Amino acid sequence: MRRSGDTGRIKRLLAVAMTAALSVTAIACSPVTEPVGTAGSDISPANTEVEQSAATTMMLETVSTEITPTNTPTPSPSPTPTLAPEERIVTVSFTGDCTLTQDYRSSNRQFDSVVNGDMEYCFRNCAELFKSDDLTLVNLENAVTTQTKHKDNQYIFQMKPENLEMLTVSGIEAVNIANNHIRDFLDDGLTDTRNNLDEYGIVWSDNHYGAIYTTDKGFKIGMVGLDNDTSASQVTGIIDDLRKDGAVIIIASCHFGQEGVYEPTDRQKKVAHALIDYGVDIVVGTHPHRLQPIEKYNGHYIFYSLSNFCFGGNYSLSDPDSVIIQCEFVMDVEGSKCVDYRLRIYPYSQTSTRPGNDFCPKPYEWESEDYFRVLSRLEWAQGDE
Repeated sequence: MRRSGDTGRIKRLLAVAMTAALSVTAIACSPVTEPVGTAGSDISPANTEVEQSAATTMMLETVSTEITPTNTPTPSPSPTPTLAPEERIVTVSFTGDCTLTQDYRSSNRQFDSVVNGDMEYCFRNCAELFKSDDLTLVNLENAVTTQTKHKDNQYIFQMKPENLEMLTVSGIEAVNIANNHIRDFLDDGLTDTRNNLDEYGIVWSDNHYGAIYTTDKGFKIGMVGLDNDTSASQVTGIIDDLRKDGAVIIIASCHFGQEGVYEPTDRQKKVAHALIDYGVDIVVGTHPHRLQPIEKYNGHYIFYSLSNFCFGGNYSLSDPDSVIIQCEFVMDVEGSKCVDYRLRIYPYSQTSTRPGNDFCPKPYEWESEDYFRVLSRLEWAQGDE
């Protein structure tokens, strides 16, 4: 970088050089114009700097000291980079509600006693699947805090910050925290949750803040969350910002609907459709604690409810059915937008042992009665994709 004190000397030297260059050009190409800067001229370098400062500035930006051929062809524009078919696939795994703890006030510490500090235990049957994709996104339905002041709800969930390692060692890179338990420990607990997720390098989004995750291939995936009290119009600004920041895929995680039912409500459909209409690529629902159908709306998928997945607050399961869905987003040749989708459905049980809940989800056996029941509840046939 040049210091300001050097500018005058540099300008004077350049002015002299430009005067000499203009002299040669004028003699060779302009016989009807009187030569400039010939011998005997009384224009000194100092005067040149003053009287021709504007012209000199312009010439310095455009004139080269190298000889340029008169027939130089105009360079062709650089071609737009195109991606090979295998480079155009972005694979994201989705699953349902995860509470990696038990009820805060309960004397029965069953989740802690079963897991017994093993950070790989809960997701050991699916970690390799999660690690094989570009991104795994789940709904984290508990505060991550050490606060003690809390709401007086029927259930409240507090996760130890160090237990976030359960996610990081299992290939879970991102979480939605727009849900009805994230404020169990009030605003201080929410602030702690966000900070602790940041500390562990876990990407989070909610109905106030979007997030972008960049894959190893360089694709930017934008995420936004909605809880049961959030309308689509309340997050359009977040979606706009994600696009401006370069997100080529937008995922909306919606914690919505009615608990214990197998069909989406009219409001679920209204919110999900509005999000797709606004440009969201896929809508992923949780909260009902039951599986609900997959819908393809205007060419985009809506998962109305993926049920629970690893739910430490529930010791007995009236319906253990769950699922992992992997979506392959097929990008255009420039990698600028998603142009197609392919789904893989993995029917799961929320527990490896029945009855009860051991907090270790396990895949259902291929083509078993349980396997087909999950597909039926999703209204999905094996040949759909």
